[in-house]
Amino acid sequence: MSSQTKIESALREAIISSPNVILDDKDVMRALISANERAMGDNVVDLRGLAMERLEERLDHIQDTHRSVIAAAYENLAGANQINRAILKMLEPMEFAQFLRDLNGKVADILRVDAVKLVLESGNSNAPHIKELNDVLTVAEPGFVDKYLTCGRGGTVRQVTLRGVHDLAPEIYDKSNGIKSEACLKLDFGDAHLPGLLVLGARDPDFFSSQQGTDLLVFFTGVFERVMRRWLE
Repeated sequence: MSSQTKIESALREAIISSPNVILDDKDVMRALISANERAMGDNVVDLRGLAMERLEERLDHIQDTHRSVIAAAYENLAGANQINRAILKMLEPMEFAQFLRDLNGKVADILRVDAVKLVLESGNSNAPHIKELNDVLTVAEPGFVDKYLTCGRGGTVRQVTLRGVHDLAPEIYDKSNGIKSEACLKLDFGDAHLPGLLVLGARDPDFFSSQQGTDLLVFFTGVFERVMRRWLE
């Protein structure tokens, strides 16, 4: 070997036979580029090195975006499975009382919420109450649903409203529940019935947020409306 040889023959042959091992290793490539820049001196601008640095930054950004997209896809899939399981559980009961118990029991557990409340508007002040299910079902005066959804300010009412909770409405929550965020699903039971409201409450203030998507909850609302109509007939 000559005095100019600075690398062992075996290593040299390995690199020549499998150059991708070097090219695919970002740390090794970065070290080679840095050594090349030092050899050229401060007065020479290595455009290839700059280009590679920018390409590396773009690759890192693409990889981060790819991971985010995959994570979001898995999250959406998990959410869809969760909604489907809750719907199947709602379809099981053959009696209305059991249906209501499951809402604040098994269905709430599947959806991972801490409270469920079903509000039915009625023009009859003597509307029947199922005493043992008052923690799930409440009967309200006409107009209550829209007023609750808009906080009494009026305006457009969305089918699904996600928001934080600051003042616990006594018609909806027991103060001891400590609910901090909620999903409000406005229910349309057809022209023959007044609207209703299904409220899902969570103690986690970030569980429901106006920044979240509502597609799955819109679907859940549509199914819930159809299930309820058979009990209201």
